[in-house]
Amino acid sequence: MDKKSKMQAEKHLTGTLVLSVFTAVLGFFQYGYGLGVINAPQKVIEAHYGRVLGIAPLDRHATNTSREDSTITVPGTEPWGSTEGTLVPPADPGKDLTTSPHILTMYWSLSVSVFAVGGMISSFTVGWIGDRLGRVKAMLVVNVLSIAGNLLMGLAKFGPSHMLIIAGRAVTGLYCGLSSGLVPMYVSEISPTALRGALGTLHQLAIVTGILISQVLGLDFLLGNDEMWPLLLGLSGVAALLQFFLLLLCPESPRYLYIKLGKVQEAKKSLKRLRGNCDPMKEIAEMDKEKQEASSEKKVSIRQLFTSSKYWQAVIVALMVQIAQQFSGINAIFYYSTNIFERAGVDQPIYATIGVGVVNTVFTVISVFLVEKAGRRSLFLAGLMGMLISAVAMTVGLVLLSQFAWMSYVSMVAIFLFVIFFEVGPGPIPWFIVAELFSQGPRPAAIAVAGFCNWACNFIVGMCFQYIADLCGPYVFVIFAALLLVFFLFAYFKVPETKGKSFEEIAAVFRRKKLPAKAMTELEELQGSEEA
Repeated sequence: MDKKSKMQAEKHLTGTLVLSVFTAVLGFFQYGYGLGVINAPQKVIEAHYGRVLGIAPLDRHATNTSREDSTITVPGTEPWGSTEGTLVPPADPGKDLTTSPHILTMYWSLSVSVFAVGGMISSFTVGWIGDRLGRVKAMLVVNVLSIAGNLLMGLAKFGPSHMLIIAGRAVTGLYCGLSSGLVPMYVSEISPTALRGALGTLHQLAIVTGILISQVLGLDFLLGNDEMWPLLLGLSGVAALLQFFLLLLCPESPRYLYIKLGKVQEAKKSLKRLRGNCDPMKEIAEMDKEKQEASSEKKVSIRQLFTSSKYWQAVIVALMVQIAQQFSGINAIFYYSTNIFERAGVDQPIYATIGVGVVNTVFTVISVFLVEKAGRRSLFLAGLMGMLISAVAMTVGLVLLSQFAWMSYVSMVAIFLFVIFFEVGPGPIPWFIVAELFSQGPRPAAIAVAGFCNWACNFIVGMCFQYIADLCGPYVFVIFAALLLVFFLFAYFKVPETKGKSFEEIAAVFRRKKLPAKAMTELEELQGSEEA
């Protein structure tokens, strides 16, 4: 078989493989929906909180409408009831009006960021539940959490809304924490080596699609209004039900069956379903080699991951790519984009936010094709540098906005470029590179640790950004620019290329004598140019 036909065989896509990957990444669709859904109806929900709690909302200029007469105002500045059902009633005269709005800020920030708290808590159990139940059964079981959390949010108007929303987002966060570990584990294990990167970027595509759909549905004339917002918050439960039934049609991971359970025949059947007419023996041989490698060492716990020096380099890289993804500032854009656009002087910020979602989705699709051509490391570096330049431009635009009205366009373009460069590399790559950096033995523990790190950083950004933005004003993205420079330097010197390499080949990179990532990449290209 010549090289061309060999590559075609390795890249052979079957209906079962497409169905399995699509079904799995529905978990990331729900994750994206959870990230984006809270942004557009911010002011409507804050107004409802104000009515329930009897306190006045802070006017953050983050309306989800385009009508001038629908902006929520603090009681006392306009007569109550002058705006169509969106004003809060007068606050209790016995309460301190200077602090009440800050209580509302706390509840809102908690509503946003508790989603990540659930993810942090559950991410540590990914390895255990994935090994105990298997990849497919584990994804089936955890869907119960998604359905329960979405029901709590959908019924928020029938109880203390702030508590039901916080509880619902915490429970859906528990689901997403488990799903964000189980899905990359499953997809990486069922994907052909030549397609692993492209299929891995579908995680990010599912996320940005979820964000975009939540933003569109969040428009005030659709679901982002005072009547329909509970349905908006709980709608991703439909995706959970769809995933539940589709998972019944998906085969179990052949790597899990062969390496973890030792079921050779079942692994071969699973491979034949996933690969069609392709000969499964090559992959079986690769799994056998990986199984022998895994059996020669004891089961790797999270503690051993940090105490064993042979894992240190891979663990540091895995953690840093997660930190880079979250502390790049992208979630500040996702969570508070409507707010940022309005501060930049955009008349209808919700539509600009939806524009960000469209750009987000388009460039994620482009990254699917780029990642197997340009390589992980190159795209990660290019993305970080582009985001750094965009953050500086965004800061300049916001600082000079009061002097030059046209600077609002600079800020807006900078936000779009920031999102584009994020989707080129720092967005999709961290989701699947961790599964590539570790062999079967330490992989579940590594994914759990990386997942916890990702969610912890997500929580910190979601909880603190609003306060930091209020404190720093237009200079807030200077902080992210400085962090992006640090991440770029780390990636340049430490992150190796993983494109086209088997799990065992990648693990061997970290067993070699310590070399800078660039030197390792050059050495690997000389030693295995065909695989790269």
